[in-house]
Amino acid sequence: MKLDNFPIALTEWSQIEPERHEGDEGFSLWRVQYFGEGESRVRVRLVEHSPGYVSDHWCHKGHVIFCIKGGMDTHLKDGRVLKVREGMSYQVADDAEAHSSRTETGATLFIVD
Repeated sequence: MKLDNFPIALTEWSQIEPERHEGDEGFSLWRVQYFGEGESRVRVRLVEHSPGYVSDHWCHKGHVIFCIKGGMDTHLKDGRVLKVREGMSYQVADDAEAHSSRTETGATLFIVD
């Protein structure tokens, strides 16, 4: 990730209209900001997974994810499960390990990719 070609900016997350994304079960609400352009464009999101959320795909995108509230299980294609809980984070590179998220209780995440 290269943070390039954008000035400092404040984000008032409550002022950003959420986008609803359906999962195989449950849904996610994404508040999204983009910074920069081209290959150095960065997406920053505040994501809320509903209780019972199950992702509808295997993700290959790299992220830095910090769990603000709740928790989720990140399933990897090789069968491992990472238990991500409040106050924890993980990071994964583009195309490094396919992953998919699930939560029984719901989770609020801060994601940079």
